[in-house]
Amino acid sequence: MKKKRLSTLVFLCVLTQLNAQQRLDVGLDDIFNIADQNSRQIRISSIGVEASGEGVKSAKSAYLPDVNFSLSGSFIGTASLLSRGFSSDGQTVVPYAIGEGYVRNGAQPTPHWGNDLVAQVTQVIYAGGAVRAGVRLAELGEEMAHLDLEKNRQEVRFLLTGQYLELCKLNNQLEVVRKNRELTEKVLSTMRASHEQGTVLKNDITRYELQLQGLMLNETQLRDAISIMNHQLVTTLHLDDNTEIVPKQMISPVESTQQEQWHEAASKQNITLQQARLASEISVTEKKVVRAAQLPTIALFAEDHLGGPYLNDFIPVDANVNAWFIGVGIKYNLSNLWRKNHDIKKADINVRQSEETVELASERIKNAVQADFVNFQTSFVEVETQRKQVELATQHYEVTQNRYNNGLALLTDMLDASNMKLSADMMLVNAQINLMYNYYKLKYITSSL
Repeated sequence: MKKKRLSTLVFLCVLTQLNAQQRLDVGLDDIFNIADQNSRQIRISSIGVEASGEGVKSAKSAYLPDVNFSLSGSFIGTASLLSRGFSSDGQTVVPYAIGEGYVRNGAQPTPHWGNDLVAQVTQVIYAGGAVRAGVRLAELGEEMAHLDLEKNRQEVRFLLTGQYLELCKLNNQLEVVRKNRELTEKVLSTMRASHEQGTVLKNDITRYELQLQGLMLNETQLRDAISIMNHQLVTTLHLDDNTEIVPKQMISPVESTQQEQWHEAASKQNITLQQARLASEISVTEKKVVRAAQLPTIALFAEDHLGGPYLNDFIPVDANVNAWFIGVGIKYNLSNLWRKNHDIKKADINVRQSEETVELASERIKNAVQADFVNFQTSFVEVETQRKQVELATQHYEVTQNRYNNGLALLTDMLDASNMKLSADMMLVNAQINLMYNYYKLKYITSSL
């Protein structure tokens, strides 16, 4: 029997330790750090940044020379010399440097193994700025990938902020309901003692017991809501399903009246606005690429040919011939002067459109900052108002309770005061969380989470 009790005690200790390991007492910054490591959305964007970096390297390789090397072997059929009448009979007069000679028509002695080795190097020295613009486009693409990564990070953090603050609010509401339940139980205990002395009616106790049951139900509902929100937060963080997030006490933000500081921060840091500006620069660079197609391309080249046999004479020569040369080449597609006009006009339109998009994004960000800042300032007033209401509701409850204990107030007055106090406490919790949310919303619009 003692062994069974000992094993049970050990099991409970282990279970308690496991439960303790599953609790995470974390602040919002800790939540952000976990998300940076675990979020698939952020990891996908990080991979995109790596790919864009390789794209820049690939674009810069256009500055390097093109080197081509080819080697081939072939079987050569027997060469035949024919007259102008396509006859293999007779002879053909062949001019030589020292005079004329005669070569018999028909099959000629021909070496049958052919080989060809070609090495070619080409270096573009002018392409109308196409290479430089291509590299710049790749660099802008890398910058856009970095902005996408940061935008996804900000979005994930703002989502987590909302879930974390909601969890804080539910926990605070649960604490408010718990304290009111304990207070109600204390009042009930006093009322039961008074009932035994004949100073309190049974009906009064029943009505207060109904209120206690309502508080207990509210407490259960809040625990369930906490469980749901905890699961959503754990899922977003890709943690184990059994993990319990325990929010740390958050410090309320300090009131700020410098609206221009938020506008300035949003103008510099807002990712949507940065992406619009970057897209405008990309459209300008793309226009340069289109214009480069109307300009000539100049390149240096060097080639070396080693091949055999020599078949460019009347009698094939079984020998290898090596020849090399260097030079400058120019290529100019004149048809692009009229074919690319519409592409250039389209590029101009895209530039104007991107510039308008920047202005529109700037207007929207400015309006969003102004609205969020006003809501943030209003939240301070709301918190102070609710804090004063809690103070007044508490005073009213204490006065009413004292009057009720002295027989100067009805039970309905006591219930109303209790409900008023509970409502004021809950509204204060909501106001405090709303203040935090508006603050972090301002940080989100300035991309500084």
